Amino acid sequence: MIIDSLYESVQNKSCICVGLDTSIDYIPDSFKSKFSSTLDAVFQFNKKIIDATFDLVSCYKVQIAYYEALGIEGLYAYMKTLKYIKSIGSVSIGDVKRGDISSTAKMYAKAHFEGDFECDFITLSPYMGFDSIEPYLEYVEKKNKGLFVLLRTSNKGAKDIQYIESKDNKKVFEHVGDKLYKISKNYIGKYGYSNIGAVVGCTLNKEAKEIRKTYENMFFLIPGYGAQGGSAQDVALYLNNGNGGVVNSSRAILLAYKNYENGDIRFDECSRLEVLKMKGEIESAVKL
Repeated sequence: MIIDSLYESVQNKSCICVGLDTSIDYIPDSFKSKFSSTLDAVFQFNKKIIDATFDLVSCYKVQIAYYEALGIEGLYAYMKTLKYIKSIGSVSIGDVKRGDISSTAKMYAKAHFEGDFECDFITLSPYMGFDSIEPYLEYVEKKNKGLFVLLRTSNKGAKDIQYIESKDNKKVFEHVGDKLYKISKNYIGKYGYSNIGAVVGCTLNKEAKEIRKTYENMFFLIPGYGAQGGSAQDVALYLNNGNGGVVNSSRAILLAYKNYENGDIRFDECSRLEVLKMKGEIESAVKL
């Protein structure tokens, strides 16, 4: 099962997920000037980052919005990035956050689990209802694909809806988690985790221990580390002895070269140094 592959990748490398939220503005001018097209500049930048970090990280999350914003060339870069991740044997997460129902959701599933944009996992929003999740389950069951469903996110606005309390004093995100957990139990792998996981931001960690305890067989995609304010100590609360989740970092890794003013180190080498730093911090926090 795909979740077993991800679990093993975390076990053998680290829980770090590199977020390839590649804005054209993130690419150093000296590198960008080597290419005549946006497609080549973005893809080659991504490839350099991937090659420099592959032996250290468990997976790559590719945020489609950054590529859609660049038009057709951007989507070609998105496609080539996903195909390259697959070619080197790593795990890809298509961060697409779809949340529609019925035949529309079926087409989203087909678009991101087959063909040009195929990836191993995709992100979904359940807040239109759980019938927005159902069309993807065929791929989870028959095509070895995985889902990361938004549970409790890392943005400030999460409290606008996700924290509303019902009559039984449970928050909306807890109701979502309970329903999702029930579905996820139908797709458990050999390490005890499901192909259906949840997105849990690490910047709001008041309930972290309870979330981890309540959804013990759910694998987490954990955003919010680094640029968004989440720390290694925050992250450690959502992991099980360093596994059971992947921790995404995007800007801190992609823009690490800006921390080296002398410019003697290539941007991909700087990204590797940032990953090594992050890896050490999280491992130390987990031990504590």
